[in-house]
Amino acid sequence: MERIHRKKTPRDVLVFRAFGYPLLFLFAVLCLLPFLIVIGSSFASESSIIKWGYSIWPREWSLESYRTIFENPASILRSYGVTIFVTVVGTFLSVFLNAMAGYVLQRKDFPWRNKLSFFYFFTTLFSGGLMPWYIICVNYLHLKDTIWAMILPSIVSVWNILLVKGFMAGIPFEMTESAKIDGAGDFTIFLRLIFPLSKPVIATICLFTALTYWNDWYNSMLFINEDTLYSLQYQLYKLINDAQALRQIAEQSGAVIETTPIESMKMALTVVVTGPIVLLYPFVQRYFVKGLTLGAVKG
Repeated sequence: MERIHRKKTPRDVLVFRAFGYPLLFLFAVLCLLPFLIVIGSSFASESSIIKWGYSIWPREWSLESYRTIFENPASILRSYGVTIFVTVVGTFLSVFLNAMAGYVLQRKDFPWRNKLSFFYFFTTLFSGGLMPWYIICVNYLHLKDTIWAMILPSIVSVWNILLVKGFMAGIPFEMTESAKIDGAGDFTIFLRLIFPLSKPVIATICLFTALTYWNDWYNSMLFINEDTLYSLQYQLYKLINDAQALRQIAEQSGAVIETTPIESMKMALTVVVTGPIVLLYPFVQRYFVKGLTLGAVKG
């Protein structure tokens, strides 16, 4: 019998495995370390944080920060519902509109694509200012004290449009032409041909958009006065501001009252806010490294 010779692993691959893997593992630990500190400090007492600082393993355990946050669970749950609705609806509408805009701007048979691309890019360099934007949203679009005030102002992202445009430009235009010869309309081509082939970039802008809507508190502060429409971030923002104001009043008056654990509550708020959105990433991670257009066109 002939001896089976195994192919030797190249030396550069062995060197990478020897040094690259440990370095990547160390880098992953360094990236995870801040979040572990946040979680550990959220369970620490206020006095231990002031005395010893933030740490992964609290020296004095306490649930006071979480008790303070969920002292009124109805408002927190209501704010969670508002934020989830804004994130889901806003992400769906924003991704769909930005994807359609990017698709149109990369079409070679669209004569105004270069002019419109310049118009979109120009708006990233210069802004009309806060006051004109606020007046348009309130006086003309009538978004004051409506849930759409947290969705519509952020629904278009020039960065996402340009990102989609660059990705879809890599899809052979012959696919669109062949579909048009078969009688498909532009909307059908986009939904049934281009959109499925663009899953990597769609998943990417979907994550970016969802993070934007989930972390947004500014629009809620500007346009919302009814507490039933407060987003989760703005609700917690008000909570920490009220706690800081209470402590400042107590320090100025010299009164001995039990104040809110502000330092540990900041960490607990971070856990409450970022926990759900972190779970979204594993579902879209694989699309960042997977190209679905490979082999779509046979030569």
